Amino acid sequence: MVMMDPRTEIREFLSSRRARIAPERAGLPAYGGNRRVKGLRREEVALLAGVSVDYYVRMERGSLAGASDSVLDALASALQLDEAERDHLFHLARQSRAPSGPRRRRSAVTVRSTLQQVLDAISDAPAWVGSGRYDVLAMNHLARALYSPVLADPRRPANTARFVYLNPEAARDFFVDYDRIAGDVAAKLRMEAGRNPHDEELIALVGELSTCSELFRQRWASQDVRLRRSGRKRLRHPIVGRLDLDVESLALPAEPGLHLNIYTAPAATPTADNLALLASWVATQQTLATELEADNG
Repeated sequence: MVMMDPRTEIREFLSSRRARIAPERAGLPAYGGNRRVKGLRREEVALLAGVSVDYYVRMERGSLAGASDSVLDALASALQLDEAERDHLFHLARQSRAPSGPRRRRSAVTVRSTLQQVLDAISDAPAWVGSGRYDVLAMNHLARALYSPVLADPRRPANTARFVYLNPEAARDFFVDYDRIAGDVAAKLRMEAGRNPHDEELIALVGELSTCSELFRQRWASQDVRLRRSGRKRLRHPIVGRLDLDVESLALPAEPGLHLNIYTAPAATPTADNLALLASWVATQQTLATELEADNG
């Protein structure tokens, strides 16, 4: 089982962000062509952040406990962090300040019946509720049909990260942009680990993926992080074919850590037609199931 050690996470995150910035990109002169380090030197980051070299070295060794928000902001600017990376830095700092604690097993997440009613009321679009660990916790009928390849794994809750990394052949068939999806999944899991480093189920998931997937180990080691954003997802569905879907991922304030994901398509497009075809297929299957139950009754 992989352990989430905040000091190690801080050290590897800061050193990886420093290594990607050439002096010229930071507006610094690069004297000579034989630099012994990739990217910026520690003293150059300290200069850009307006802190002493000793102070920055302590931070990169994993000590952010005493760093103020203004220092973290300066460090984020010096390392040219994007929004997700800046948030991750602040999550790591908060964990550094907090007393260390044991791993925590969260109680099983159950989706409120009223939230399931909301999903079921969305009849023309696939909609589902998921966690930061990529657990699929509740779905409407159209989402079940859309994500049938993911749900083929009998384990529950179904988990998209496991599907992507532990069933790569099926995942490559399903996700048109598999490489991007794989990178996003690992980056969002790392973001979640920064928020909840003692989550036992998250630790177990990362450990399982690290043990079973070389690709996940590579993506995890990159230290990349992503925010959950709206965007485009391109799928090859086994029944209706190609679907280019717009995705809205909405945080649920009453259910911390959970997101409502809704997939739609512009009207009068091939994807809208294929979604309608999928909805018709779902309705047919439900009718057949009802008739079968009546016959058996």
